[in-house]
Formats: sequence, structure tokens, C-alpha cells
Amino acid sequence: MATPHHAPPAHTLPTLADLLGSASVVSLPLHTRFRGVDAREAVILRGPEGATEFSPFVEYDDVEALAWLAGAIDFGWTTPPPPLRDRIAVNATLPAVGPSEVAAVLDRYPGCRTIKVKVAERGQTLDDDIARVREARAYLGTSGRIRLDANGGWNVDEAEHAIHALAEFDLEYVEQPCASVDDLWEIRQRVKYMGIPVAADESVRKVEDPLEVARRGAADVLVIKAQPLGGIHSALDIVERAGLPVVVSSALDTSIGIAMGAHLAASIPNLEYDCGLATAALLAADVTAEPLVPVDGSIAVTRPVLDESLVQKSLATAERDAWWRDRLSRVYGLLTEFSDTKGRHCA
Repeated sequence: MATPHHAPPAHTLPTLADLLGSASVVSLPLHTRFRGVDAREAVILRGPEGATEFSPFVEYDDVEALAWLAGAIDFGWTTPPPPLRDRIAVNATLPAVGPSEVAAVLDRYPGCRTIKVKVAERGQTLDDDIARVREARAYLGTSGRIRLDANGGWNVDEAEHAIHALAEFDLEYVEQPCASVDDLWEIRQRVKYMGIPVAADESVRKVEDPLEVARRGAADVLVIKAQPLGGIHSALDIVERAGLPVVVSSALDTSIGIAMGAHLAASIPNLEYDCGLATAALLAADVTAEPLVPVDGSIAVTRPVLDESLVQKSLATAERDAWWRDRLSRVYGLLTEFSDTKGRHCA
């Protein structure tokens, strides 16, 4: 069974009753459809260190959600490392919208000079991608940076063709152009002469061994997310061992989850790239009166205070609340099983 890369020690785990008693299940509408959904569901938890978030995507099974719960507990029940900076430069995120919608989306990211453009969307064509990226480049002008995110949607030949077609827009890197590590290695060899780096996201957070992509030389950059990697402490361990530049990103979190990512980014000594931590701008509602949206191209390293009235306004239906509580309970059982096994092995 896949396990969080570094779960909190067993004695720091809160009880299931503590988690369920502190939990609020929210459903936050999005400005623009993203990842096939119009609303983002999350479980907000209240720990001794502050609010935290458990929000694995609904299609993930309990085993994959295990690291997400470890990450939520890590942020809510363990003190984060001391920050090395108080603000994090961030990129805008452009969903797979039509060209006419690009400016309205990007206007929600004031001061951001890097845009991550979603490409390889199911049901769309390369011509759709080209039109979207062209519009993003026109919005930025010549000085900003454009990175692409295909979410593993191309095979190697499709990726090579698409990267050639999109290279004219001066790409910073291409994120997860192909799904497998083997294919990432292959496409990296094919486009290396073009000087366009390959970044790995799913090949870090959705695999048994998050360091395989680095050992194989299949990526130039790692995209890391705090919650799916088991929390800040676990993610920092991966960064240190990988030895590659990293981009800290979010998973369409509320501002509480974004804060977890911001604290991770603030703890990394060399942060060369703008981070993907501005996705709260995609939400039409949040759980704090001071959401972590970009100001002058960056977000603050802080822990937002829950606004309980906003939480109440965004509560999910009774059916969805029960679904998430049942899921949390099942995943907690897996987490305690893993922690007990780890403890026996270390005894």
C-alpha cells in the first residue's frame, strides 16, 4: 500500500473524534470550471497550530488520500519550520478557456508576471491550446514568463509536436507533458536541444517513490505540493534528497491549504521559480475574510484566520458532509495502521 512519505509520529496524531469534532465540510464555487468541476469541496479542520485542510480530489481512492490527511495533520498539529521569507512570488493559473476569456481570468492575478497555461484538455485540440497560449503571451507582453501544464495528457509524439508548435511563445518550462516517468525521460531527450525544461508534477506526488523521476534524469524541475506529499516536513525531505529546483504549487485549495503551501515555499532555501500558490483567485468564495490572493504578484506567508460566518455560508449539503466524514474516518484508519507499523519497525 502507498503511504505518506513521512507521516507525523504516532504520538502526535489527534484522535478521530478530535478530527471529526473540529471538521467543517465546505463547497466553494469556482469562477471558471477547472479540472472538470464547478465547485471545490474540502474538509476544514481546527488544530492547535491553527486551521488546516483535508481535500484530496474526490476521484482519489483512500490509499492516495492517505498522504493528504497526513499533510493536514502535520500543518494543524505540528509547528512549521521557521520561514526564510515572508512573501512568495506566484504565477497566474489559466484554465483551458477560450481566447476571449483569457484576459478576464488573468485580471484576477494582479502583478503576476508568470502564467501557467493548462493545455491538453480532454475534448480540445492543439489549435485550442495555441490560441490560448497566444492570447496569454499577448496579455503579458514580451517580458513575462509562460509555463505549460499538460497534466500528462500527451503521448511522447504528441508532446514533441505540441512543444514545437508552442515554442514560439517563449516557454519557461512544460509541466508533466506525458504521464509516465519513461515517457518524461524520452520527451526530455527530444526537446533538450530547444532549451525548454521539463517539469514533473504527478510523477512526484502520485507515485510510490517520489524521487524516481529525479534519479532517472526525467525532469529538470520538480513541482511539489504540501498536502499530497504528506505535509511540509515530508515535502522538505523530498526537496533535499531530490537536488533539483522546485516549484511549490497548490491543489486548488482554500486559502487554508494555500497557507500550507506558502509555509513550505518559505522554508526552501533556494526558490528559483514563481510558485503556483495563487489558485485561491479561482475561487468565488473562501473560508477567510482575508484570502491568500496575489498582491503585486506575491502572497504573504501567514496563517489565515477562519471566518466562521463564511464557513457557515459555504457548508456542503448533508449528503456531501456525510460522504466526507466517512472518507476521513476510513483514511484515518489507514493512517493509524501505517503509523503503528512504522512504530513497530522503529522499535
